[in-house]
Amino acid sequence: MAKMLNNLVAAGVLTALAAPVVHAADYSDGIHKNDYKWLQFNLMRSADNKLPFRNERDTYLEMEFGGRSGLFDLYGYLDVFDIFDSEGDDLHGGDNFFFKFAPRLSLDALTKTDLSFGPVQELYIASVTNVADNGAFGGLFEHYVGLGSDVQVPWFGKMGLNAYGRYVRENYGAPDEGSWDGYMVSTNWFKPFHTFGNGSFIAYQGYLDYKFGADTIGGVAGRTSNALEWFNGIYWHSDRYAVGYGAKLYNNMAFFKDGSDATGVTQDTSGLGHYFSVTYKF
Repeated sequence: MAKMLNNLVAAGVLTALAAPVVHAADYSDGIHKNDYKWLQFNLMRSADNKLPFRNERDTYLEMEFGGRSGLFDLYGYLDVFDIFDSEGDDLHGGDNFFFKFAPRLSLDALTKTDLSFGPVQELYIASVTNVADNGAFGGLFEHYVGLGSDVQVPWFGKMGLNAYGRYVRENYGAPDEGSWDGYMVSTNWFKPFHTFGNGSFIAYQGYLDYKFGADTIGGVAGRTSNALEWFNGIYWHSDRYAVGYGAKLYNNMAFFKDGSDATGVTQDTSGLGHYFSVTYKF
């Protein structure tokens, strides 16, 4: 499976780079010309999830947000687990939240220079910060910093394509804490492909995060140096609501080796997970 996933990642990057030449981002009327913002709440149900330590089922609330303001492009979300305090949820009495914050700083807008080339429309200094509960074994606090871009891809239109280095501030006491350990290539997309007469539409949306080269954590028994998450969602959208299903392909989720029992639990961190959501948009 690992070889197949590596090939998929490589094929995705090559597809993006082979896209036709496009026009640069337009700042002719000032850097705030393309500003926008959005906020929504998603009620999510996961099944067959591949979180480490066999956390497969949970109903959780997600506050998701994003937008653009001048120099900055932003995406993020906060997940609050076991929102109904249900004993049937695997995270019941355990972790409470996960937070992702992913701002990007436009180099085109900052330098007032057209940096576009080929299919690349705009360049960014890109970052991601992930934060999770601070429990008995510590918490998660990791940063990804690198170069980001918007690329134009046939049929999909604009996609984000970013490459980062990984710095680990906290990782539940793992030996990679306080060090640079590994890299990540990520992409994301949102493609409406069928519009109804009332203006609502069906979209294919998702993301792919491939982490590799994390040799420090990969040297720990039961861990790996690479991991993959690939989310593929089909959602119906109106101005105020959305309903959708997502299939998520995992490989060694969070650098935990699938099938290993070195942690005291036989890990199930590779395979297909399922997500169902109902959304209210503000």
